[in-house]
Amino acid sequence: MKTFEYTIKDNLGIHARPAGMLAKKVKDYQSSISIKKGDKEVSCSKLMALMGLGVKYGDTVTINISGPDEDIAEKEIKTFLETNL
Repeated sequence: MKTFEYTIKDNLGIHARPAGMLAKKVKDYQSSISIKKGDKEVSCSKLMALMGLGVKYGDTVTINISGPDEDIAEKEIKTFLETNL
């Protein structure tokens, strides 16, 4: 299992456009990818659950990746977050 934290830099937080892009991106991997804010954790492949977390600018989230391609998924998801959020 790979785990890393990321602090949201987008002024709007996780809103519809980047949430949709993230949900689509994680479907490229066999690994299970989830995002956690506080005590709530949801699958990154679930658009409405992602938006339901209410992640705002400056919030720190934890990404958990578990599966056969977790190494490449970790690298690419980090890049995705830095580029889009």
